[in-house]
Amino acid sequence: MRFSRLPAGLRLYFEPAPLAALFLGISSGFGFAMIGATLTTRLAQHGITKSAVTAFALTFLAYNFKFLWAPIVDHVRLPVIGRFGQRRSWLWFVGVLVMAAVSFLGFADPASELYLVAIAAIMVGVAGATFDIIIDAYRIELLEPRQLGAGSGMSQYGWRIGSAAAGALALVLAARVGWSAAYVACALFALPAMLIGALMGEPPRHREPARARGLGEAVVAYFSPLVEFLRRQGALVVLAFVLIHKIGDTLANLTLRLLFQDLGFTNDEVAFYDIAIGFVALLVGVFVGGILYARLGMKRSVFISLVLMAVSNLSFAGLAAAGHTNVGMAAAVGFENFASGIGGVTVVAYLSALCNLRFTATQYALLSALASIAGRFLTGTTAGALINAMGYVNFYLLTTLIAFPGVIVFWFMMRSGLADLSIGSAGRDGAS
Repeated sequence: MRFSRLPAGLRLYFEPAPLAALFLGISSGFGFAMIGATLTTRLAQHGITKSAVTAFALTFLAYNFKFLWAPIVDHVRLPVIGRFGQRRSWLWFVGVLVMAAVSFLGFADPASELYLVAIAAIMVGVAGATFDIIIDAYRIELLEPRQLGAGSGMSQYGWRIGSAAAGALALVLAARVGWSAAYVACALFALPAMLIGALMGEPPRHREPARARGLGEAVVAYFSPLVEFLRRQGALVVLAFVLIHKIGDTLANLTLRLLFQDLGFTNDEVAFYDIAIGFVALLVGVFVGGILYARLGMKRSVFISLVLMAVSNLSFAGLAAAGHTNVGMAAAVGFENFASGIGGVTVVAYLSALCNLRFTATQYALLSALASIAGRFLTGTTAGALINAMGYVNFYLLTTLIAFPGVIVFWFMMRSGLADLSIGSAGRDGAS
């Protein structure tokens, strides 16, 4: 099929690499949903307390600490299947691990074996985080610099398709054939990324890092990605921005299912309004984000998306005040997903552009982990208590205020030039 008649900005979305990013995103998103909103709903329906449910947010910490073992993905060649390439072999190996871990979580019973559910959730978190390491590295190395915006958008489309489809499928199947069968069925969402590895081959922009010989060189190789980043001008400011810019957004999103449960929304209502309506709004947001990225450039589009994501938390305060209203839920979820869709294109493109191609897996793992670690830690340790103490309305107002320091820091980066100086070889043409 020919797409030559489409505008240049749209043609990018139909090129092989951005299309591959779509399917990579599908597999990346589903594991997160299995220990996120889906597990929260499952635990709440079994009568688990709010404090215990929000404590399960700590299972996401595997995603925040994945940079600790990301150098293994960059440097260690797997036996036997390693001959198919560093990125593809890890993609296939970890994909199998994710499917096994998700299936195990499905068979753990929250009513009688909550500790086993916690262990299984941690296993899914570790396997899913490792899957993300290799998926992100494969995506960035597959995309050319000119494709980063479109590729990030397609990746976000895929992530939400995977997350929404797996989440909706789990709710529907759980109501009819039980949670165990639902989780086993959802485990198959790991297959799209594995198939992309077979179809697209080893990414052409992959740069093999120097092989370590001996313990001393291994230690140097382990810390090289971080050292290279810290040597850049303004690196600490950039890392501070990455660390704080999503705190408010993460606090709000990881507690939404508790809000929906307490407001009396049914599984079918959550599946339709939160997942279906939210997904459509995100599609629109990603499309608008692509337009903003193309017309305004990376910096201004990132700044606009940060402001929108901060303000979107107010919609959940409004829903909490209004109570059980389907129109209110649709409006709140729609606005939040629209803002997240724009940010998914712009912010992800910026984080991708920060990477050095010799350390893609490690540096992106570090950046994406820092982007949500504070919010997830606060959710797991204090969110439940804060909601009980101050109520949902004031809690979501607080998350809105917490989001604005990240906006201010990025504004400073734009004015000082650090937003440009921080870009790595993944965001520059002709870089090695």
